[in-house]
Amino acid sequence: MTSETEWADPYDLPIESLNVAQPGLFQADGQWRYFERLRNEAPVHYCADSDFGPYWSVTRYQDIFKVDTDPRRFSSAQGITIGGAGGTPVPKDQQLQDTEKQKVQQQFDGFGMFIAMDPPKHDLQRATVTGVVAPPNLAVMATTIRTRAGAILDSLPLGETFDWVDRVSIELTTQMLATLFDFPFEDRRKLTRWSDVATNPPGTGVTESAAQRREELVECLTYFTALWNERVKAPKKGDLISMLAHGEATKNMVPFEFLGNLLLLIVGGNDTTRNSISGGVLALNENPAEYAKLRAEPGLIPNMVSEIIRWQTPLAHMRRTTTETVELNGVTIPQGEKVVMWYASGNRDERSIARASEFLIDRDKARQHLSFGFGIHRCMGNRLAEMQLRILWEEIQKRFAFVEVMAQPTRTYSTFVKGFTDMPVRLHPL
Repeated sequence: MTSETEWADPYDLPIESLNVAQPGLFQADGQWRYFERLRNEAPVHYCADSDFGPYWSVTRYQDIFKVDTDPRRFSSAQGITIGGAGGTPVPKDQQLQDTEKQKVQQQFDGFGMFIAMDPPKHDLQRATVTGVVAPPNLAVMATTIRTRAGAILDSLPLGETFDWVDRVSIELTTQMLATLFDFPFEDRRKLTRWSDVATNPPGTGVTESAAQRREELVECLTYFTALWNERVKAPKKGDLISMLAHGEATKNMVPFEFLGNLLLLIVGGNDTTRNSISGGVLALNENPAEYAKLRAEPGLIPNMVSEIIRWQTPLAHMRRTTTETVELNGVTIPQGEKVVMWYASGNRDERSIARASEFLIDRDKARQHLSFGFGIHRCMGNRLAEMQLRILWEEIQKRFAFVEVMAQPTRTYSTFVKGFTDMPVRLHPL
């Protein structure tokens, strides 16, 4: 999927030719020196040629903040990733050419999501479901999360190697997602599958063809439509489907808009937390002094959770489109241009975060990271994600002296979802 040229040292390349939007580069965890050079020499950088077409990179913390909090000039309505679902190029032989088919493909790539909308429609649709993560609901969910986390951890083998991603990260987040949707618990792994299908274009390891991908997403829509029809006939309840079915701004959604919002909620509730769960284990293994701090002072867990989310940055970027000519950090960006906010880079920006290249679980002001975004599109489930991670680590520390990573994990082939497909670990008891 890559060539030797793509892995050249970025400092050996002309600055104008730098292209960080390479899924294989992220899979190899090789993007950091690219970001370092861009932050230092061209923090607002134009890439004229990539598999996603031309785009602008924004790599410093403060510049990203300015873009994220200016939805009038930096619109989400043309899409929120650099190139469709998953930030992964669609193979040329599987791209749809017919105009109507392109429209359908765009809808499958998430343009029906409220995160890919501008006000006022965005605000109305988001408000419909925000209540599911309101403080009173989070308080109720905390007990459920603790019970489930404990049961998952107690089921794990001691003294043998197993896949942490599958047995812990995916299982805990998928169980919670099923609860948020009031989704049939026995079918909960369908949610994981649909999340992977939504964020990985065909030919990249999840589905073989565009036809298979569409077929599986239609299966998702069909399944949830049946749940919708049940909920719309019943009194409104506190789950996400009932909220959408009864909400004034969402009850008349067309099917692909419903699917788009479903995929947003599935991916937002699944990919991000599961990859932070895995990323935290890896970060502690790579920084044994920090793991020692954790053992000595378990009270650091809430702060550590924020540091894990900064360090992992489970969604590497978000994209906007300029609605007018804009000047950013002395650079003029024309109207209609694709602007990519590289959260992963901003979270390593020494100008705004002291010792940003270090993983420090006792970091001061650890919550002041970019991983949840800012402004109207800030992740609505950020407190739930933090709570899941906090409770899980509290339960881990009650049971295990060390979660040891046994081999290098496999990272996702994506410029958008920054995560892991597997991570072999072994547990050491207290």
